[in-house]
Amino acid sequence: MRSSRSDVVQVSNQETPSPQAAVSPFGLPARPRILIVKVSSLGDVVHNMPLVHDLRARWPDAEIDWVVEEGYVDLVRLLPDVGRVIPFALRRWRKRFWRGETWAEIGALRDAIRARPYDAVLETQGLLKTAIVARTAARVAGAPVIGLGNATQGSGYEPAARLFYTAPVKVPRQTHSVRRSRLLGAALTGITPPEPPRFFGPAANTLSVDDPLWADLPARYAVCFHATAGAKKRWAVENWHALGRRLEAEGLTVLLPWGSEAERRDAEALAAGIPGARVLPRFSVMQGFGLINRAEVVIGVDTGLVHIAAALCRPTVEIYTATWRWKTEGYWSDRIANVGDDGIVPTVDEVHDAAIRVRGVTA
Repeated sequence: MRSSRSDVVQVSNQETPSPQAAVSPFGLPARPRILIVKVSSLGDVVHNMPLVHDLRARWPDAEIDWVVEEGYVDLVRLLPDVGRVIPFALRRWRKRFWRGETWAEIGALRDAIRARPYDAVLETQGLLKTAIVARTAARVAGAPVIGLGNATQGSGYEPAARLFYTAPVKVPRQTHSVRRSRLLGAALTGITPPEPPRFFGPAANTLSVDDPLWADLPARYAVCFHATAGAKKRWAVENWHALGRRLEAEGLTVLLPWGSEAERRDAEALAAGIPGARVLPRFSVMQGFGLINRAEVVIGVDTGLVHIAAALCRPTVEIYTATWRWKTEGYWSDRIANVGDDGIVPTVDEVHDAAIRVRGVTA
């Protein structure tokens, strides 16, 4: 009989025994079927990926599925250890909830997550909507639902979600986004595999490099992800201008991405103050891999594509100005530098020095 307990599981950031010595507290079979529910955002989905590798290390023959926002389905498919990727489209459904086709899609989602009797469900989002999805999936076979038992500092955790977990897991209040998901996995597996975390499958390292969109990229360039939805997370225009001129003097062309018309205008304003800088055409997240994989350095504010660059272990400088660095900083490679912090805006010198360091260039 499966566990139906609802007591809070206590875990910490310390490593636990190896896979060979581990015993799952839930009595899962040798080839368990596990569902992960993590729907958004871009950076959070990326930071959730090490959980898949942790589950595979514990159960080499596990069948692992993932429910994710429809825009990130292709991203999750970069993990060869994930079987079914089940699209979740709440963002779109909210805009047309009165239409019959919307309710048909919701019914299809329910059928998809009930089609397989899962042995465990890991809900790592901590929201009511995702907790309901997780519990719906678990009802077929009475599987345990593991989820966050408390909020971490600055998170969007919704306490009502805990009502849908059979095994809420309490984690330290200040826990990195990557470690938070891995701690939930540790509650299921009985282990926390050693650092560093692993993210994408090998295909990600060459993804989209031959995309026609990038046919005329310069031989040496720096990608500067200047745009972010949160105005407080931005770095000042004059800082980008000063940094861009230094990069140009080192022989790097500064490339400026954008995702909206307002961001395109911002990119054009940045390009006007940097010799030789180019405003890129609009591109998808998947096309962004090709741009990142060929870059000599990626520099950007706290946003999803910068976190992808860090997950790929490309030379990356993450700029923090109005968010806690400890929550999302790349800590798994010396090719990643993190500068600034919440309320501490890094200087041009600090960012430039970091860019030199991650590239392995002698100043």
